[in-house]
Amino acid sequence: MSVTIESVKCACPDCVCVVSVSNGIKKDGRIYCDDACATHHKDGAGCHHAGCACHG
Repeated sequence: MSVTIESVKCACPDCVCVVSVSNGIKKDGRIYCDDACATHHKDGAGCHHAGCACHG
C-alpha cells in the first residue's frame, strides 16, 4: 500500500500554513509556503498569508 501526500505544514516552526507539496518552495529537503519562511525570515518579513503571524 502506498500513500500520496498532497499537503504538508510549512517547515517554518512558527508558521501555521499548510502548503501543497507540488507548489511549495523546496529548500534543504524541506517544504515552505513562502520565500520568507524558506530564507528563515532573514529580513524580518512574515509569510503574509491570512491568519499567519510568523516572522521566524
